[in-house]
Amino acid sequence: MSIGTVGIIGAGQMGAGVAQVAAQSGLNIVLNDVSDDLCRRGLEGVDRNLERMIQRGRFKPDERDRVLRRIETCSRLEDLAGVDFVLEAVVENEDAKIALFQKLDKICPPEVIFASNTSSISITRMAARTTRADRFIGMHFMNPVPAMRLVEIIRGLATSQETYEATRTLAERLGKNTMTAEDFPGFIVNRILLPMINEGIYTLYEGVGGVTYIDTAMELGTNQPMGPLELADLIGLDTCLAIMEVMHRVFGDDKYRPCPLLKKYVDAGYLGRKSGRGFYSYDARGNLIPPVAPGR
Repeated sequence: MSIGTVGIIGAGQMGAGVAQVAAQSGLNIVLNDVSDDLCRRGLEGVDRNLERMIQRGRFKPDERDRVLRRIETCSRLEDLAGVDFVLEAVVENEDAKIALFQKLDKICPPEVIFASNTSSISITRMAARTTRADRFIGMHFMNPVPAMRLVEIIRGLATSQETYEATRTLAERLGKNTMTAEDFPGFIVNRILLPMINEGIYTLYEGVGGVTYIDTAMELGTNQPMGPLELADLIGLDTCLAIMEVMHRVFGDDKYRPCPLLKKYVDAGYLGRKSGRGFYSYDARGNLIPPVAPGR
């Protein structure tokens, strides 16, 4: 099937990032969120990313204008009726995602593919709550989307081969490498990554080391570009908690039990970079503010 226009629901960091790379690839985008203000912020984030690329000599100013013109924003789901493919990138909550897809099911023509950017929730279960289980698939982008090369593709039990091939072709058009994961909580990347992040938080919780010491140790000791606590801030502590809770509930294994400190930070509203405070503090543009005391 031919995909010319992609609807993206959720104009946060993930949704805006997908909108950017899709528009760069020549696709037309309809970026949706619950308010015009959230849509505007998402588009501003795309503009900032492109400006940084221009300053680094990786992008031309006239091309930025063409990319931005390819992104239309809207706050009504009904405005997605004419798209060829829908990707949701909303909060990691199963009930919220199902409710969204059930509304879209009545708006979008039956041939439109529905894709979820979920990090951990069952594709099979969400698909079964729609009338198009064969045209429902998981398309899990990594954060930050413009920089990360991987897209995990997750087939539900009823996902058709045609849907899978169309989704893989779309991901490759966006310049991404694809890996196919089975429909188990966390899929491949988060099944491995989130327990590591959670253990990093336990290391802080138990006083083994301070924030910067833990992150620096993992960066230098395992050659990672970013330590687990800074990475948790980038992902969003609420998202990390949601993924750990899904894996803990489904697998029933205590190795997936979220650290109490992670729960406490989320309860306090310390969600990471997007809220200005997590294990680190951030300025209004999301830039990390170095801790005053080493280790901290």
